[in-house]
Amino acid sequence: QVQLVESGGGLVQAGGSLRLSCAASGDSFSNYIVAWFRQSPGKEREFVSAIRWSGLSTDFPDSVKGRFTISRDNTKSTVYLEMNGLKYEEKAVYYCAATPHRSGYTPQTERAYDHWGQGTQVTVSS
Repeated sequence: QVQLVESGGGLVQAGGSLRLSCAASGDSFSNYIVAWFRQSPGKEREFVSAIRWSGLSTDFPDSVKGRFTISRDNTKSTVYLEMNGLKYEEKAVYYCAATPHRSGYTPQTERAYDHWGQGTQVTVSS
């Protein structure tokens, strides 16, 4: 099994940037697709993006397109979420999650992911 630990959250002013990290340990990192989700207070968990071993990533929701970037460093078993131009309403707990690779398909639903980190809080001040 793989264990995931997020880091990099914190307090940032609106318009600012953060880079979140998701460090994996345990099972071989190359076996997994890794995704980022976020959950704002009172809302359901929302898919942000996912990335395969090859670096191929899914598209982002329109709300973050052009501002967020996902990447992975397989030598460090780490996936990153670069967030720019953060908005007040993007205050949330950001989670990374992993699921075993599958051919030709990158899942985007919460229930498809078996392994979750504890989350990292992102707070955006107005």
